[in-house]
Amino acid sequence: MNLRVIQWATGSVGVAAIKGVLEHPELELVGCWVYSDAKNGKDVGEIIGTAPFGVTATNSIDEILALDADAVIYAPLMPNVDEVAALLRSGKNVVSPLGWFYPSEKEAAPLEVAAQAGNATLHGAGIGPGAATELFPLLMSVMSTGVTFVRAEEFSDLRTYGAPDVLRYVMGFGGTPDSALTGPMQKLLDGGFIQSVRLIVDRLGFAADPKIHTSQEVAVATAPIDSPIGTIERGQVAGRRFHWEALVGGTVVVRITVNWLMGEENLDPPWSFGPAGERYEMEILGNPDTFVTVKGWQPESVEAGLQSNPGIVATAAHCVNAVPATCAAPAGIQSFFDLPLITGRAAPSLARTDS
Repeated sequence: MNLRVIQWATGSVGVAAIKGVLEHPELELVGCWVYSDAKNGKDVGEIIGTAPFGVTATNSIDEILALDADAVIYAPLMPNVDEVAALLRSGKNVVSPLGWFYPSEKEAAPLEVAAQAGNATLHGAGIGPGAATELFPLLMSVMSTGVTFVRAEEFSDLRTYGAPDVLRYVMGFGGTPDSALTGPMQKLLDGGFIQSVRLIVDRLGFAADPKIHTSQEVAVATAPIDSPIGTIERGQVAGRRFHWEALVGGTVVVRITVNWLMGEENLDPPWSFGPAGERYEMEILGNPDTFVTVKGWQPESVEAGLQSNPGIVATAAHCVNAVPATCAAPAGIQSFFDLPLITGRAAPSLARTDS
């Protein structure tokens, strides 16, 4: 029998996750939680832009908790520990791109209690954080001895991100530098990226200071820039850069960086993606060194990205593909290295009929 899956929230990641569940040979969508009254009671097919397929969305948490299901893909805009704990206590395994792939003891404590009470498992997945920033560099480190430095870095054009309110009011684009630098984004990102740095430090055995160093920078527009949030005027924030670093003494041994730009023109400082364009980079220094550039997780154009952003689809895919292993795992918070190797599955038109 297929594993019965609930999708929690239908933003861009949630919609991509639903589509991924529908084509996964081991999964069946049986429920969907939505925020709005407008989506409540609708067939999920209508919400994701396909033909109806008989699953009705609800904005009742009680209905979701009562539903017979094996797993929940939990993908709201903002994480809520109480919601996740309730899902775990109800006996539902949870996979989420919002963190919890390497939580501190304090972060883990209430969720670990809930997971044991419900005999359920919580697994964090995603892309960055949740794969490119820690899992993939660690997997590549197997090819080196004497590792001295690990770097993971994202270079993305945020004009391809079709969430204007998030871009303006959460990420701080189109505002003043002071409002961006004092806004919520650094704290929101810290929750996941600090886990990424700590996981690399602990797995590789660096004698790093337990305090992770964080910093952020902004670039402003020098002329009007068209964007999903409207025109960004001169002097308004049009680029953001965040760093997370672990140090041994005064030496940086792990660095994760996010570069988010509203295009490459009319920026001060004159940041750009360089000749390599948008990408993810992973670097391990040791014997030998490894340097990997990943293309394909960013769209080929702004217009294409607003239709379907590959990075969002990849984030959802990692969560969908992790569901079977999460359901099979012991109760509790299980990290990448607690589960077997997870892979994708063949497209339905190319899959064996006996599996």
